[in-house]
Parts: sequence; C-alpha cells; structure tokens
Amino acid sequence: MINFRSALLLIFVLALAGCVAEPLPETTGTDVPAPLLHPRVVVRPQEQPQTLPQQELTPSIFLKFMVAEIALQRGQQNVAVQTYLDLAYETKDPRIAQRAAIVAWNAHATSQALEAATLWMQVDPDSAQARQVLATLLIGQSQLADARPLMEKLLAANQTNSGAVFLWLNTLLARYPDKAAALQFVQQLATPYGTVPEAHYAVARAAWNAERSGIALTEVRSALKLRPDWEQAALFQGQMLQHSSDDAALAYFREYLAANPRAVDLRLSYARLLVNAQKFDEARGEFQKLLQEFPENAQVSMAVALLSLQLRDYDAAETQLKHVLDTDYKDPELARFYLGQLAEERKRYDEALKWYASITSGDQYVPAQARYASTLVKQGNLPEARKYLRKLQTQAASEDQRVQLVQAEAQLLSDVNQYGEAYEVLDRALQKAPDSTDLLYDHAMIAEKLDRMDVLEANLRRVIQIKPDYAHAYNALGYTFADRNTRLPEAYDLIEQALKLAPDDPFIIDSMGWVLYRMGKNDESLGYLKRAFDLRPDPEIAAHLGEVLWNAGQHDEARKVWNMALKDDPDNTVLLATVKKFTP
Repeated sequence: MINFRSALLLIFVLALAGCVAEPLPETTGTDVPAPLLHPRVVVRPQEQPQTLPQQELTPSIFLKFMVAEIALQRGQQNVAVQTYLDLAYETKDPRIAQRAAIVAWNAHATSQALEAATLWMQVDPDSAQARQVLATLLIGQSQLADARPLMEKLLAANQTNSGAVFLWLNTLLARYPDKAAALQFVQQLATPYGTVPEAHYAVARAAWNAERSGIALTEVRSALKLRPDWEQAALFQGQMLQHSSDDAALAYFREYLAANPRAVDLRLSYARLLVNAQKFDEARGEFQKLLQEFPENAQVSMAVALLSLQLRDYDAAETQLKHVLDTDYKDPELARFYLGQLAEERKRYDEALKWYASITSGDQYVPAQARYASTLVKQGNLPEARKYLRKLQTQAASEDQRVQLVQAEAQLLSDVNQYGEAYEVLDRALQKAPDSTDLLYDHAMIAEKLDRMDVLEANLRRVIQIKPDYAHAYNALGYTFADRNTRLPEAYDLIEQALKLAPDDPFIIDSMGWVLYRMGKNDESLGYLKRAFDLRPDPEIAAHLGEVLWNAGQHDEARKVWNMALKDDPDNTVLLATVKKFTP
C-alpha cells in the first residue's frame, strides 16, 4: 500500500505548480489587490494544512487523476471539472478540492466551482485561500448574506492589512447588479473599521455606484481626513465634484496640489479638466510644471503629448512623443501611432505613412495599417489602399485580425460614400464568418445607409442573439427606429436595455435623450442629452441637444452648443444639416 500524501507529490508538482488562489498581498495601503478573476493556486508552506487525510492511492484514484489532466490538455473542460469534483468528494483532500475549484472556475462552471470551494472550506476551515475564493464566488452569485461571514473572517485575519481587503472588495463589487445591496454590504463590513481609510473609500465607491452621492462624498472626505496624501481618494473626490461643477472640481484640485505638489496623476487630471474647460493657458502651465518636475517620466511625456494634441499644439506634441521614444516607455508603438496621426493632421502624408509602416506588431498594428490605407486615400489612391488591405487580409495572423482588416476596407469605402461596394465587401466576409458579431454589426450600419432596414434589423437581432451583452447592438437598433420616428416604444425598450449594459456610454445616453424627444418628453430628453454632451462633446450629440434646446425655446443655448461643436468639427454633415434646418 502507498500513502496517498506521499504518492501524490509528483502529481501535484506537475498539476498544481504555479496555480493556486493568491492570498491577499502585503500592502502599505497604496496597492490594490487584483480581483480573483483567474485564481492561481501555489501551495505555500504557511498555507499547507497541518493534517491531510491518510488516503490509499488506489488504481481507481490514480486513473481519475490522469483522466482529469488529459481532459484539460485536450480542452475537455467539463470532463476535467466533474472528475476533479468527484475526486474531491472521494478523498476529502483540500488540495484536490482546491484544484477542482480552480479548474471549474477557469471553465466558467460557476455552480461546480462554488460546490468545490465549499467543500474546500469544509475540509480546511482555516485556509485563508479557501475563504477568499469562496467569498469571491458567493459575491459573484449575488449571495451576499453567505459571503458576509467569510469577509468578516478575512478582515479579522488581516488586521494589519485590512485596507487591502477593502480595496479588493471594491473590485469584486464593481459590477454587482444590485447597487443598493452592495452599498449595505460594504457599510456593514466597514463599520468596525472606522480608523481604516480604505474602509471609508470602499463605502464611498459603493455609494457612488448606488447613486448616493451625499454618502459617497462624506465617506471619501473621511478617508482623506485619515490619510490626507492619498492621491487615489483625492482623484475620486474630484471626479465626484466634477459631476456637479467643473469649477468645484478645479478648485478642489488646486487646493490639493498646493499641499501635494508631486501628485502626478492628479495634476494630469487637473490639466485635462482645464483643457475641457477651455482654460488653455492654465493647462499649458500645468504641462510645464509636470515636465519640470518629472522630466524623465515617460508616462508624463505621453500624457502631455496627448493633451497637446487636443490643444492642436502640434510642435509640443511632436517633441514629447519623440521624447517618449527615447525612453523605456512600455508601449513605443503607441507613440509611433500618434506621431503618424500628428503627421496626418499636418498633411505630411508621406511622413505619416512611414510612422504607420514602422508599426509591425502589438495592439497598434491593425489600427496603424488601417490608417496607412486611409492616408493613401487622402493622397487620392483608393485602389492602392484597398489592394494594400487585401494583401494584409491574406497574411493575417488570426481570424480576428482578418476581420478587423476587412472592417478597415469597408470603412474606407464608406468614408468616400461608396456604400454599395462597402456592403459587398462585408457581405462576402460574412459568407466566411457568418457569426462574426463585428461583421454583422458593420454590415447592419452600411445597410442603413442603403435603406435596407430588413438587413439592419436581422443582423442586429442576430448580434443580440449571439452576444446578449452587446450594448451597442441594442442601441443601434433602437436609435435607428427613433431617428426614423417609428416603433418608438420598441426603440425605447432597446435603448433602455443598452443603457443597463453600458450606463456611462455617452452615445447610448444620447440615444435615450433622442428617443424621449421623439416621444414628446422634452424635459426628460434634455437631461440625458446634456449629460451625454458633458461626457463627450461629439458633433452629432451637439446636433441633437441643440435641436431639443431650440424646440424648447432656448435658441441662444442651442446656438452656443452648435457653435462650440462646429469649432472642433466644421464639416460634420449631421451637425451642418441640423444647424441649417433651424438657422437657414
């Protein structure tokens, strides 16, 4: 007979190495532990249970181990999950229960992961890792009442590190659907930790998500009173103030920076807010302070470059972007991409082509090739641009990359109003990839240009069927109905669903304002449209907001919105048509 504990050593070295739930990290309070989205289990000496079951390694148990691991290698996750779960119940070994929980989690088998984690907790009740994984799963399944005692024990066991637990809790609850329940949950956990700034911060975050701005502001101020130099909390307070008044946020940022001049992230936010408020001279002053204080900081140089681009200060932007390339910046391809865009803005098309061609890999590769092709079009060479993209399509490293290059070709054609040809390009691509949600969506948008409402509706409903959380599919269908002033109750329901999925998306907020306007609810409409325009002063949002303001009798306000948008985008056809309709 072979002792189970000894005989499984090799199996665990092979199967578990590098993969167990991470304990909460040591922190000074500034580090935010990542949420346990992909738990990894590493058997640490201090985490090993004091006693393990004495279990004989029978041929049956050994065979199940082999079946589970081979199934994982072959992508048969359901087989691996069930086999490991059966083994966990059979052996009552916490390491196997742990392995079952992780395998189930990675396979998105949530109910089985919860079952395995519960067993893991039962057979090793002192394991902080088991408690952490089980709490995460319970919160994910909206079982806050069951998760609460586990979180209380985690906090009690991490008295010197409780701040990290609260910050980790924030990430777990960020997308929790019942915001009011999440707030109550965090408040209950935070009550005994009144001297911990992160506890107040966690409550503030939960309160803000629950639209309890008064509580949120009070709590973040309590956090800052306990820890005045906490930049993360100060940024959050400024963002909250900005929702009610740019001036209030600017005043707060000035006050904070006077006491904390080296708060680089907050100073960057302050500079961005100054740009948005069109206080350009003050913004440039902040850029200079940043560059003087942090001359070798590539992140600062990149941020200043982007803000300079927004100000159309192209010389400053170019200087900083080239400086970024002389540093160890983590993503030099991004700097090259912006240098290409900068050259385009200056109509230095040959220079732009060189920058885009220099990007041969990474996240910017496909966008750079699309811009390369669009630059060729600006030089009057559409056939060459299409030929370039089609060659890249045949060389694509993946199906996703091929689809993006097809989309780029269709966009080129759409930009020059060749909607029929763009429709055919996407139609041919869909024959090879009929369930590509990206192709279906773009095909629907081109179909709308050709007045093919049957295709638009069929495509978008297919996208929703394949990907029920695709907010922009609901929005596009609802907005199309609203814009054509038809099927308005259905349009409202579609946009409402989109807004639930993406509550802060300015274009979806704009759609809600537009459908309410079409339904004759002008006062409600204005609230949404103003919020959308504040989030993103897009010319088409400006067109909608101006129209509703005009029809509400606020002609001066409407002109102000339109003129502001025309200054940044004088050629937008939707905006120009709206202005002409009301001020011919």
